[in-house]
Amino acid sequence: MESSTKIALVTGGSRGLGKNMALAIANKGIDVVITYNSKKEEAEEVVAEIRQLGRKAAALQLSVGEVKTFDSFISELKTVLADTFSANQINFLINNAGIGINAAFAETTEEQFDALLNIQFKGVFFLTQKALAIIADGGRIVNISTGLARFATPGYAAYASMKGAIETLTKYQAKELGAKGIAVNVVAPGAIETDFGGGMVRDNEHVNKHLASVTSLGRVGLPDDIGGVVAFLCTEEARWINAQRIEVSGGMFL
Repeated sequence: MESSTKIALVTGGSRGLGKNMALAIANKGIDVVITYNSKKEEAEEVVAEIRQLGRKAAALQLSVGEVKTFDSFISELKTVLADTFSANQINFLINNAGIGINAAFAETTEEQFDALLNIQFKGVFFLTQKALAIIADGGRIVNISTGLARFATPGYAAYASMKGAIETLTKYQAKELGAKGIAVNVVAPGAIETDFGGGMVRDNEHVNKHLASVTSLGRVGLPDDIGGVVAFLCTEEARWINAQRIEVSGGMFL
């Protein structure tokens, strides 16, 4: 069962940046499987949009912080690949799903820390490990980090630390998966107008203006600024980019 069309798996693809990535990838002529945590209707709407672009698509439920569910998820994914895509492998894994918790270092609770650890780092680590069995040789992995791993903005000590771990992990994955021809890179968005973290960047005018003022291009980012970069990393033109951190922030805090 070899599909001539390549297939991407985008975690957290029902809304925000993940949705934008999924649509941008579909625009490159790639079929897409997205995962959602709880918003099934939103996920199905994204599937419909992808199909309108002439690509095959499917949505699966996945709680990226619950490693014990990954075996059954991969099994379900294999079934969907066979039934919907006439395929048995994926070519691209986009580890996008995540949450934002804004808490000062001094006030961060163990519960907040563990939630971020499980979703932003442990889940990515082991989901990628489980997915290796179905990622085609010559495939790509794109991990999502944050500008906050480079510059420090109070309130994100735990969140940014997990993303720093992702950036280190990316280099090790690139090193160890090179034998399979798999390239692994990081895309690190700056401040983006989405509902992420309660929509603070989008909805708080003071925060929005401040972030625009510290960005060289004079505004905060939009989802459309990010998805195309992730999609580009899934193209043949990007084949020699490996183990790189690509910050997509318009030049924040330079």
